[in-house]
Amino acid sequence: MSEPTTPTRARTVPTETGVTPAPEAVPAWRRLLSGSAGRNLGLVVALLLIVVIGAVTAQGSFTSLDNMLVILRQASIIGVIAIGMTFVIIAGGIDLSVGSVMGLASVVATLAAVQDLADSLHWSMMIVIALAVGVGAGLINGIVIAYGNVVAFMATLAMLVGARGLAEILAERRTLVVQDRGFITFMNGDILGVDILIWIFAIVAALGWVLLNRTTFGRRTVAVGGNREAARLAGINVKRHTMLLYALTGLCSGIAAVMILGRTTAGTSTHGTLVELDAIAAVVVGGTLLIGGRGTVTGTVFGVLIFATLSNVFVQNNLSSSVQAVAKGVIIVVAVLLQQRFSRPPGRG
Repeated sequence: MSEPTTPTRARTVPTETGVTPAPEAVPAWRRLLSGSAGRNLGLVVALLLIVVIGAVTAQGSFTSLDNMLVILRQASIIGVIAIGMTFVIIAGGIDLSVGSVMGLASVVATLAAVQDLADSLHWSMMIVIALAVGVGAGLINGIVIAYGNVVAFMATLAMLVGARGLAEILAERRTLVVQDRGFITFMNGDILGVDILIWIFAIVAALGWVLLNRTTFGRRTVAVGGNREAARLAGINVKRHTMLLYALTGLCSGIAAVMILGRTTAGTSTHGTLVELDAIAAVVVGGTLLIGGRGTVTGTVFGVLIFATLSNVFVQNNLSSSVQAVAKGVIIVVAVLLQQRFSRPPGRG
């Protein structure tokens, strides 16, 4: 016969120094808030707060459908770049060159030779070449970082300077106007009343979410950011994966270049100036850790929308750039504090 079991005490654990309370059961709501939902809840609250402020101060014009579409259109270009930046930062890297690569891609796509090729074939050749320039620049970054063992900050800083300089040389410090009416008509069109730029942002965000959350590539990205050596020992080709990550950010920069060409109908070396800072800020405010290992595409989208909505509130209320800078700093701090509060691990007060 088996020995009768003795009921165990649920709330105490014996130790060398006596009896100490056992860990208390974590409520379901606490477990929920400690996950990705909790990390995004603070961003939702911050975004809603900005919307309420805008609705009160700017009255009906702010909450109109047209103004909501303006906000989304303004967020779209930065948003596409921020999606690519999310992957790199989750993996523990950073890319300071995205703005310069965007400017370079816009210039190359509007060179006379490229536009002549587009005239003889199809305007989509401008898109293909802009994407190719972005991916090429990203691959160079990835090869230098992964196989040249150069720190990501320095490698992408060099690309930032070099790509901007090359764009100035190719454009001869001039603005290159897009001549193809087919390209302009398509990029300024809409589907179901929503601008093409917004659709592009939505598609890139959706694909980014799937890539990060439903594919081996996404799981490897998180693993590399969490512990590179452990990822290598687990069989992940860390160097190759790193190279592909920077190619991905380059691709997003190329897409953003196509979008800015459609919006401004011109390519210039000044496109994308300081875009990298806005993208990094949106990614970090969105809950992605700069040290890597954690982040969400959803959080990045919220981060981008917070900045775009905030800027629109400034414009609606005719606030000076100085007031805008102060307000942005406050909103960033509040958003991060809320995100940290709701993402605190279970069992900690």
